[in-house]
Parts: sequence; structure tokens; C-alpha cells
Amino acid sequence: MDGAVTTSTRLGRYRLVQRVGEGGMGVVHLALTDDGRTVAVKVLRPHVAGDADARRRLAREVSTLRRITHPRIAEVIDADTDGETPYVVTEYVAGQPLDAHVREHGPVTGQALAQLGDGLGEALAAIHAAGVVHRDLKPGNVLMTGDGPIVIDFGIAHVADDVRLTSTGLVMGTPGYLSPEVISGEGVGQATDWWGWAATMAFASTGRPPFGRGPIEAVLDRVRRGQADLDGVPAALVPVLARALSVDPAHRPAPGVLRMAVADLRAAATSPSKPPSSVPVLRDTPASRAPEGHSTAPMPVAVPQTRALPQQAAPRQAAPRQAAPPAPAEPEWPTPHRPRRSGTLAVGLLALCGTAAVAPVAAAIIGAIGMVIARTVDRSAGSLLRRRYERGPRRGDRAVATISSPWHLTVAALTSVPMLVLPLLVGVSVMFIAGFVLQQSNPAPGQSLPLALAAAAAVVTAWWGPGGSSLRRGTRSVVRAVTPGDVGAQVLVALLLIVAIAAVIVVVRNGGAPDWSPLKGPPLNLTPPS
Repeated sequence: MDGAVTTSTRLGRYRLVQRVGEGGMGVVHLALTDDGRTVAVKVLRPHVAGDADARRRLAREVSTLRRITHPRIAEVIDADTDGETPYVVTEYVAGQPLDAHVREHGPVTGQALAQLGDGLGEALAAIHAAGVVHRDLKPGNVLMTGDGPIVIDFGIAHVADDVRLTSTGLVMGTPGYLSPEVISGEGVGQATDWWGWAATMAFASTGRPPFGRGPIEAVLDRVRRGQADLDGVPAALVPVLARALSVDPAHRPAPGVLRMAVADLRAAATSPSKPPSSVPVLRDTPASRAPEGHSTAPMPVAVPQTRALPQQAAPRQAAPRQAAPPAPAEPEWPTPHRPRRSGTLAVGLLALCGTAAVAPVAAAIIGAIGMVIARTVDRSAGSLLRRRYERGPRRGDRAVATISSPWHLTVAALTSVPMLVLPLLVGVSVMFIAGFVLQQSNPAPGQSLPLALAAAAAVVTAWWGPGGSSLRRGTRSVVRAVTPGDVGAQVLVALLLIVAIAAVIVVVRNGGAPDWSPLKGPPLNLTPPS
């Protein structure tokens, strides 16, 4: 059917003027509307056009895709899924596919690589927010323009693949950019697209397919085994790309982790101590937006430009050709390291137990306040991460996090109340048991040593018990914030040791009798019968 379509053919209100690409799903034509604007028309192949179920699925997909408008996505403008020759019309983007761009200009480096990662992340976030999975993100589906990358052919490639699966039992696509779950015929989801994001970023930064070249069977086998070649990828991206290319989608990192790695890459690229990265220069010859194929031949027809379609902005243009400066060597950026401060936390537990032995009520108040603060910080950090995942890193992210802090504090306080029940019960139980065991040698329950043991048991229960993951993350974040370097950590450890030693001195002077202030005495009759 698509073979009958020529450059003199009209499809609806679109006049096809040039065939600019083709692939497994269809043939892409540059077309003109009745008012002279340029669009891209993908004429679907017979195996799609001849399948009634595929047409219905495609119609549903197009209805969803037309609601997605984002500067990093080639907008779906129109479609005819019922006619004799079904087609999909998308925004025309005068850009060069990433694979062709890398062949001509070399790997993408520095600031340009960070811009690519950010742009692709923003596009995927918008696609996923609409409940759509791209499924086929790869260098051929990314166009490089002067304004950044543009993602094409999202949400409809799997309709053609479904038909091929039904009719032939095969999955078609570009070897090395089909995720393991697509190859095995398993269900796909957002993690599939982030796998494609990682594979595309690896190609862009090295100029090589991450799973190599060669026979299709060999490439697909490397994908199934997760044997990605990341040699030459900037060090800041290697850990997250390696995890994102995992065979099991459950082992891949959250999208926000990938986006934050790109933010670290951007920060490293703009560091004054490092040479500026070269910005990629784009070809002045427009290329097709075809996802599976493209043409680099110059356009033989003059394309008039008049008033715009209501649904479509003016075509995005590639940057004009200019002399490109020699690209500097790729700097070896260090992998971001976040200290866990486990030693500092252990000394903090010692100081809290000492405080509980001297002033149990004060220690309980300090522990409860610390729990609320830690959960507040964790909630705020999680909210910031989700915001950056959905919109990418923005200058006002910190201000938004600060403004929303009261809300996070309120929620953290309310959720901490039930989380205190189990640690409190464990602590009281340990206090009674320790008191009865130690009563022959004094102290007895309610005195210093049982109280210190009770505090340790309560903290450990809160740390590893229900809701403990939020407490652990938040506590480590707070400690890292107040001890940004090794010197800060050493100072904090010294102060905590002083508190612990002072508590021991007070216990010895008081004969093991704690101060229950502001209470007049222990809240329960904690002295066992003699």
C-alpha cells in the first residue's frame, strides 16, 4: 500500500513532496498542508494497515498522544486510521538524528552531553505523565537541534511491533536498543524507556553502540546478559548507566537518580577548573524525523512558509553550519560520593544513651524531635527529587522545597507518632528485664544502666523497624549537612564523646539515680520488690 504513495499523492489535506525516510513501521514523507506549512506524514505499512485491531489500537494511541505538548517532543498533529491508506502526521523538526550527528561530529561531550540527558529526561517525564511508554527510544529517534534534543515516534511504535509479534513471533527494531524485556516479549513500562535513555546516552558519549556491533544474535545476546560497553563514558555517568542497563527492570535506578547524575555532570562541565566543553554543531541540511531511517540528501524542492497551522508551531531549525573548535579531551569527573557517617551515628547513639541514663525525659524528647526532623528532611528531599524528575533541575527548586517545609514537618510529626509506639514498648521491656537481672548488684529498674540499655533498644527498633527507611535516610542527610567534610565530622564526634563522658561522670556522682525532671519522679513504679 505504501509503495503506491508518490510525491504527487495527496493524503487528506496533506500533499506529499518528498520521501525522506522509512523503517519497519512505515515510510516518512515531507508534506505540505493546504496553507503551505511543512509537516511529516508517516504512511503505515501494509502489515499495520491490514490489521483491524492494530488500527483501533493506533487510533486510541493517537488520541492520547495528541494531548501531549512539550518542547522536547515532536507533537502528533493529525492522523487517519480509518482510510485505505492510514497515516500519522507529526510536527516537522529540521534536525539531524543523533546517530548521524555523532558520525559526522564525533561523541557528544561536556555541557552538550548534559543538555542531551536533561532534554531526553524531560521528554520521557512528559510522555510517562500521559500514561504512554515510548518503547523505542534510541539515537535514531532523537533529533539534534539548536534548541536541544527532540524525541520522535513515541507511543506508536509498539502497535506495529504487536502486529509483527502476532503474525511472525518476532520482535523488530534496532539491535542493541531493544530492552531485554522487549526482546523476551515481557511487559514493558517506564523502566523500559529509562533503559533506552541510558543506552542512548552511552552511545552519545562514546560514539559506539553500548552492546556492540556484529550479528544480530550476538548483539541481542549481550543485551540479554546485560553486557554493556561503557568504556569512554564520563566517570560521573558510569555507575548510573550501568545500573540503568540492568537486565531486570527492578534493579534499575529511579529516574530521579539518573537525572541528578546528569545535573552532577553539568556542574562538573561548568566548573572553572575544567576546560569548556565543545557544543555540537548541527548540519544546515534538514533531515527527516524518521525513527528508523533518515535521509541526508539535500531537499530538492522549495518549501514555502506562510501562516501556521493552529495545532503546530513553526518548525524548529537546526543550527547553521560553522567551524567547530577542536573538542577537548573528555575530563575524568569523579563519581559523586555521599558519606554514610556510620561512625558519627554510632557515637551519637552512645551520647543519647548517656543522656538517657542521666535525664531520661530529656533524652526521650531529644529522640522524638530528632525523629521528626529526620522524617521531615527525607520527605522534603523526596519531594525535591520527584520535582526534578518531572521537570528537570530548576533554579527555583530549593525555594520551593523551603516553602513546602511546614507541610512536610506536619506530615512527619503525624506519621512519627504511631512509629514511636513499638520502640517505646521495646525500650520499657528492656528496662524492666535489665533491672530485674541487675537488681542484686544495684542499679535497679528506673536507674541509670537499665535506662541506657532501654534507650539503645528503642533507637535500634526505630532505626530498623516499621518506617525505619525514612528515618535512616533523613538522619544521614542531616548528619551530612552539619558535617560537610571530614573535619566537621571529627568535630561533631568529639562533641558527642564529651557528652557521653560527662554523662558517665554524672551517673557516678549521683550513685546511678537519674534526674526525672521535669517530672517529680519516675512515671511508673519501676522499683521491684525486694
